[in-house]
Amino acid sequence: MKSTRLNTRTIVLLLAEATVLFGAILVAVYLRLGSVDSYIELVTHHGYLKAGVATAFCLAAFYLYDLYDFLVMHDRRELVLRLVQALGLAWVALAITFYIFPHLMLGRGISLLALPLALSLMVGWRVSIHWFLGHPQFGERILVVGSGENAVEVAREVLGRKDAGYRIVGFVDNDPELVGKSLLNPRVLGLSADLDQIVRRENVDRIVVAMGERRGQFPTHELLQLSLGGDVSIEEGAAFYERLTGRVSLDMLRPSWLIFSGRGRQARIAGLFRNVMHRLVALIGAIVSLPIALVTAILIKLESPGPVLYKQERVGKNGHPFVLMKFRSMGLDAEKEGPVWASNGDDRATRVGRVIRKIRVDEIPQFWNILRGEMSFVGPRPERPHFVSQLAEEIPYYEQRHLIAPGLTGWAQIKYPYGASIADAREKLQYDLYYIKNQSLVLDAIILFETIKIIMFGRGAH
Repeated sequence: MKSTRLNTRTIVLLLAEATVLFGAILVAVYLRLGSVDSYIELVTHHGYLKAGVATAFCLAAFYLYDLYDFLVMHDRRELVLRLVQALGLAWVALAITFYIFPHLMLGRGISLLALPLALSLMVGWRVSIHWFLGHPQFGERILVVGSGENAVEVAREVLGRKDAGYRIVGFVDNDPELVGKSLLNPRVLGLSADLDQIVRRENVDRIVVAMGERRGQFPTHELLQLSLGGDVSIEEGAAFYERLTGRVSLDMLRPSWLIFSGRGRQARIAGLFRNVMHRLVALIGAIVSLPIALVTAILIKLESPGPVLYKQERVGKNGHPFVLMKFRSMGLDAEKEGPVWASNGDDRATRVGRVIRKIRVDEIPQFWNILRGEMSFVGPRPERPHFVSQLAEEIPYYEQRHLIAPGLTGWAQIKYPYGASIADAREKLQYDLYYIKNQSLVLDAIILFETIKIIMFGRGAH
């Protein structure tokens, strides 16, 4: 099952909050104008359209402030602070929009009433949702089959995401000596042979299977009976981990994953369409960013001697090398002693280079790589051959990231901070493999929007 951040729960929350915000604006119209005049305003003066525009601006601001990320909103104070900031940003953006398009204006009196009303309703609504998701009596009750490292890792991820709506009730295993012992806090509730009884006693909603399929130990009969009964959902541990974290666990990954996630004819057709869309976006990006590119080129030339563009060999799709282009952000002798991983706060960067790296302007020439078909707009970031050889020896499945074209931005870039070590490369590979398995235009759009957020708020720069 493919999973993106835009899941059913997020869509339901979006629709509910659109209703709350839209309703707050309608109430403000009624309070300001009275019943008769408010009806005239809404029906004959495009009042519903104006309220819809204001609602859309608010929802976009909530998205920019990560208010639809269930996995990061743990602190209620932070929640309220982000709500205030998001609504403030939305109202400033609306004020600018009303100035440019006066016919969309709600009116000062209505706006002054709608802002505090919307803020009060949203704070009350979100605090209620926050309490509901974090309450131990609510959420999907999960039983983990297994007690090994993979089972413990799955449970650890769930316990670290209390607001994700999941509750670990315990583990089951085949070893009688483990029964009653605590693993991370949830304990081993019983043996695999007693699965049916444990599921009924603990009111389990979902079973996550995180144990090997060794002959004589895997509870095939018990799981099959529960699956056919239809009273509980059963999910493989690696798939659940992937859906929960947005990355593929290398420790749980098996060769069968690579075999059964192969791309069929339909996927290839979708890939061709994605390629056309990516090149179109790159063409638009190149045209829009041309004035910025010209200013950047002049500043680089004024600060230090040497070429404006920095060209470097990278590994592309199916391992084929290509020449990646960037605006030069370092001095000419930056790698006189050989290839070195770039680091956060790299002292080899020039003054202009540090600025253009932070706001990602140094990546603009890569629009040309996309137009030439060497890269996509979204995909795993291309790495240098020197490091690819090193990482392929250290990290299993590393070369699988070259199954698709590299990207200007990617799932790993928005999910994991910049790193310059083998451990960081391993962690980012798990996100890259998740993207390769789940790639779609919807996921691409999410990554692009998240990248815009990173650039706007200066997160993840190096």
